[in-house]
Order: sequence, then structure tokens, then C-alpha cells
Amino acid sequence: MQTLCTPRYEQREPDLQAGSERAGSGSSRGRRRRAASDHVIRRWSRGRRSPDQGPTWPAPSKRGDRRAMASSGLWFSLLLAAAFVGRVTALWPWPQNIQTSDRSYVLYPNNFQFQYDVSSAAQPGCSVLDEAFRRYRDLLFGSGSWPRPYLTGKQHILEKNVLVVSVVTPGCNQLPTLESVENYTLSINDDQCLLLSKTVWGALRGLETFSQLVWKSAEGTFFINKTEIEDFPRFPHRGLLLDTSRHYLPLSSILDTLDVMAYNKLNVFHWHLVDDPSFPYESFTFPELTRKGSYNPVTHIYTAQDVKEVIEYARLRGIRVLAEFDTPGHTLSWGPGIPGLLTPCYSGSEPSGTFGPVNPSLNKTYDFMSTFFLEVSSVFPDFYLHLGGDEVDFTCWKSNPDIQDFMKKKGFGEDFKQLESFYIQTLLDIVSSYGKGYVVWQEVFDNKVKVRPDTIIQVWREETPVNYTKELELVTKAGFRALLSAPWYLNRISYNPDWKEFYLVEPLAFEGTPEQKALVIGGEACMWGEYVDNTNLVPRLWPRAGAVAERLWSNKLTSDLTFAYERLSHFRCELLRLRGRRTCLRLGVRKRLVEDTEDRDVRWGGMGLAPRNWLNSGNGEEESPSTPSGNAQTFGGVCV
Repeated sequence: MQTLCTPRYEQREPDLQAGSERAGSGSSRGRRRRAASDHVIRRWSRGRRSPDQGPTWPAPSKRGDRRAMASSGLWFSLLLAAAFVGRVTALWPWPQNIQTSDRSYVLYPNNFQFQYDVSSAAQPGCSVLDEAFRRYRDLLFGSGSWPRPYLTGKQHILEKNVLVVSVVTPGCNQLPTLESVENYTLSINDDQCLLLSKTVWGALRGLETFSQLVWKSAEGTFFINKTEIEDFPRFPHRGLLLDTSRHYLPLSSILDTLDVMAYNKLNVFHWHLVDDPSFPYESFTFPELTRKGSYNPVTHIYTAQDVKEVIEYARLRGIRVLAEFDTPGHTLSWGPGIPGLLTPCYSGSEPSGTFGPVNPSLNKTYDFMSTFFLEVSSVFPDFYLHLGGDEVDFTCWKSNPDIQDFMKKKGFGEDFKQLESFYIQTLLDIVSSYGKGYVVWQEVFDNKVKVRPDTIIQVWREETPVNYTKELELVTKAGFRALLSAPWYLNRISYNPDWKEFYLVEPLAFEGTPEQKALVIGGEACMWGEYVDNTNLVPRLWPRAGAVAERLWSNKLTSDLTFAYERLSHFRCELLRLRGRRTCLRLGVRKRLVEDTEDRDVRWGGMGLAPRNWLNSGNGEEESPSTPSGNAQTFGGVCV
């Protein structure tokens, strides 16, 4: 492989006794240069050492479950070491294995390139990586021309103008799947700048990490430090749910959300398309569903082209689109477009004029579902569909005499869970016949519906009927794969910072065998839309959803709140910068201005965290600053 780096200056030993040396603020992905050390600042290595590397720490397993550190003092020492190079510790989510030093390399924006390795299975013309190269170059440097770097001092600086990317297996035109491999290694050293991955999806994750490693000095020079990373996700399913029924979200908001998901290495967009309030999905088979069920059939719908755009936009970022059509409950918006689909409710012996869940007693119900889900299966290419199955209110079914007669014929007696089970089993058979897998909410399991062994159960109830940890135990004991969402409902806001509560959740903290815990394939942060629309979506989502993202990607022991706070605060500023709002000023570099900041942008300014002094306080009431945006929490970073 060609040599990509040439020495420029002699190495200067840092004066650690004199304190930190700052090289300025600013950002390309905002990395502020802080105090530096010759030594490796943070490591999860596999027992390898070299003369210029610091101590070696034990490595996590592929599932992220490794033995605890010998003492809390070791972890504290690790954090102290990490504090020496803040520009590297800004990574989010934190990699599984990383070693780095203050040895710096210059990037020249005018001729910097991403380049395919000659032996890579992916080459020019690969849609995923070609687009990613363009996207990340723009994120790093923007458009226009940059002057030659301004270099002073006797520093060891090497030129680096090419990141070589090598992918082992082809698959540029495919879609990401639950089984996609996202592992990557990133080597930035004197000999090479190389990103190696088995798949294009791993390459995308590595490109994101690379972009976060780049920092800019006060003089405007772009740098990257000597770094070695071996990284992989702890869980394969790392999702975010958006509810577009209760409040319609414009297409642009969904695409923006996909962008930030990619920055967080989230890989599943759970699209809760329709619900009781509205039916914005434009069905070409049943157009009356949209015409009569949406808020506005012209302005508040997602056309076939919109859906295709979302799926492709997500694919190019390594994100799956998991579409949810929840039945038999949560279907009031379906009724106007499909007469007879919903169950008429009765008051005594007379119809009340209201409607309940889907009517499970009619053959035409299943005829409709067969045709509708055939369409849905063709529109959404992911192997899985989310079929809902939650919160089915039996009141209307109980009141309807036709339903009662049907139950007698089926021998269900007065057990309406059997009626629900009959409907869901029939629907699952329909969807399975189209070659699809499915995800369902936990009530399907709780009500003992007979489902296929490969069904994925999404656990969303915190306490009812049991605590979610107990629910995970029961689901996995029955042999089903599980997703966790119960502790990650982002639409529920708190005056005090709740990101740390999201962050400290341990998905595998339940009683069970290793085989059971291997059945937990990940989780999702959920943003339900009762009180969330386009005006407050972003400040409620970010960076709070980032706490969930790191929990699902990083090692189990990456859980120190102080270390997370520094990085998440910086990440928030990066999101602001990417929206063209501000640039990032790291805490501790200048006088803290947290309480004095006047950042109030309604879309991005409210994203954030509490000040550092809230991290270990009780409820923070005595020290709480004002809350920006009125619906998001106070932040710790200062954006100027």
C-alpha cells in the first residue's frame, strides 16, 4: 500500500508541569484542542503493547459483557488519562477499543480525499460509499476553498490527505438488515490512514468515527491524531421510534432525524406511521384510507415517493426502516375509509354510534388485511414489519352482540384474550405468507397469543403487568427475541436532567441465563406524538436519544456520567454547528457561561444537558438554571 504520510517537524515533548496547552477552538465536527499527553489516553486493547503506548486494559467480548475492572480507582485513573486529550474523548458513541496519542497529522481540505483501496470489494460506483464520501467531506470541511494551514512551533505533524477505505464483501446495492455486520477498524498512523470493514455498513460507522476525530485549531488548521480503533456494536438493533400520526411530521423533519441517527450510529427507524388520530400513509390499493383518514389529504400525507425517499435516504446511512401498522386497536383513523372494518359499539341493545377495534368476527376483515398487507410488504422492503397488537380495549367487543355470538361459536366463552389471539394469529399467518417477519408489542406475549418462535417482542411497559426487567426475563425464557423500550420514552420530559437515567439503563439487568440474555437484540428510544410536533421534536430528541444510542452501541462499562457528560455536551454543540447555528466551546477551556447563555433556538437551541454540577446532586432544584424552549432540558455546553 502506498505511503500516505510524510514527516514535517520534530516532535516536541509536552510540558505537563506547566499545565495544559490550548491550540484554539472552532470545529470541524468541532474538536477543540485541549491539553495533550504523549501517552495513550484511553484504551480497551487486547493485551498488545508497544513502546509508545500506555497501559493495557482488558477488552470486552463481542457482546460487550466483560469482567468488571479490578477497582474503581482503575476506572478513575482511566478518566484522568482521558481528560488530557479532549478532542479525542469527544467521540460519541464511545468505541469498544481505542488507543490514541497527541501525535498529530494535518488534513488539507482542498485536496483531501476518501479513496477506495485497490483490493476493496467496493469500488467507485458504490452508491452507499460514494454518497458517504461526499457527505462526510462536506460535513468536515464544507464547500469552498481553504488556505494552506498555518503551522507554528516544533510539533510532530504529518500530512494526511487520503483516507483509504477497504470493504471485504460486496453489497453496495443491498439494504441493511438485522444481521448486517457493522464492525470496523480505523488506523491513523505514520504509515497509513486506513478504514477497514467487512461490509459497507461497517464502513459507514467508521466514517462517522473518523469525522468526529477531526479537529480544527484556532488558526483554522485541520488535524487528526494518531489513533487505532477496533469497534463494533454491542446490540444489532438500535432504534428510534417516531410517531407521525398524532402530529404529522414533515418529510424534511424525518430526513433530518435520519441524519442525526447516523451521527449516533442508530440503525433502525421505527416508523409508527398511522394510529387513531390520522392515517397519513397514502395507500394506492385503498386510497380512501388516506383521503378520509388523514388530517389533510393534500398536505398531511406521505406519498409513495415520500416513502421511497425515506427508505433510500435511510439506506444510504445504514438505517433500516421498520414500518408499523398497529392493529386491532389504535385503528380509529382506518374506519372512515373502510366501512365495516371497525366494530360498532353498543349501548344496551342499540348501537351507540361509536366504534372500537377492528372487527375480528368478519371474513371481509381478513380479506382486507390480506390485500392491504400485501401492498405494505411490497412498499417496505425490510424483512420485518411491526404489527403492533398493544392496548386492545375489549369494552366495545363485549358490548357487540355479533361479537358475542362469534365467540360462542368459536368456544371462547367470555375470554376476550382468545378473541384477540384469534385475530392476531390470523394476521400473523397472512404476513408470514408474504415472506415477512414481524415485531409485536409485549401484550401479544402477555395475552398468550400463539406466535412463531422467530417473533420479536418489544417490551414497552415499565411496571404493568410486571417490571420490565421481569418481562424481559419471561420473554427470553420463552425463547423469544426481545427489544427494550420501556425506560426510553423520550416524549416524557422532566424538569431535571433525565438523560443520565436513560444512559444508566442496563438492558441485560434481569435474571436469566447467558442464552436468555443473548436473545435481547437491542432496543429503541420512543418519541410518541401526543405533545410533540415539528416545533419541538428536535430539542426533545437530541441529545437525549444519544444517551440511548451509546448504551446500545458501547461497552457495558462505558457508563461514567462525568465522562459521558463531557462528550454528550460537546456532541450537542456539534449538532448545532451542523445546523449552521453556532460553533462549539468546550467546558473548562474558558469561563463557564452555562447560566448566562442566551441560546434559545426553538429547533436546536433547546437540545441539551444539565450543568455539570447536576450530575451527582439529588434533584438539582437549588442549582437549576432556566430551561430553554420550555420543553427541553438545560444544557451544559456553551455554544458561541
